[in-house]
Amino acid sequence: MAHIELPDGLPGILGPMAFRPETARPLNQLAEILLRGDSSLSRGERELIAAYVSSLNECRFCEASHSACAARQLDQGEALVSAVLGDPASLLIGTKLRALLGIAAKVQRSGRDVTATDIGAARKAGATDLEIHDTVLIAAAFCMYNRYVDGLATWAPTNPVAYHTMAQRLVEHGYCME
Repeated sequence: MAHIELPDGLPGILGPMAFRPETARPLNQLAEILLRGDSSLSRGERELIAAYVSSLNECRFCEASHSACAARQLDQGEALVSAVLGDPASLLIGTKLRALLGIAAKVQRSGRDVTATDIGAARKAGATDLEIHDTVLIAAAFCMYNRYVDGLATWAPTNPVAYHTMAQRLVEHGYCME
């Protein structure tokens, strides 16, 4: 049961966003830009970073919803997402994405954990300054989103079909559906 009275039937972040739409608007705009805006990282890769950080934060709703979004947008689908969440050093992804996930993991713990060596490794693997910037911001933003969801004790569906349905809607229409 949520810590505050939220609209019935809305899981995860959807309940708090419906509760306070004036704060939902900028949060959704940020997610739209970070996960779907112009970038040399694919939408699937950016969703995978969000899912990975959510996994590290043990935010089940965000992990499941962004894993489903990533799987819909990555060629290797759910198998790749599962492999990466289980082992971010997975050889199923390239060295650039592996380095960016390493940066995201450090941001999840503390932004101060990111070192010049981490940035150098990402650059050596082909990451641009924009990709590094966006990885750091995705990781930081998802720490906030995860704490928003879990701090209000929202509920998360247990049926994976619910997340596939959410992912289909997000992939087709984005985060700023008004």
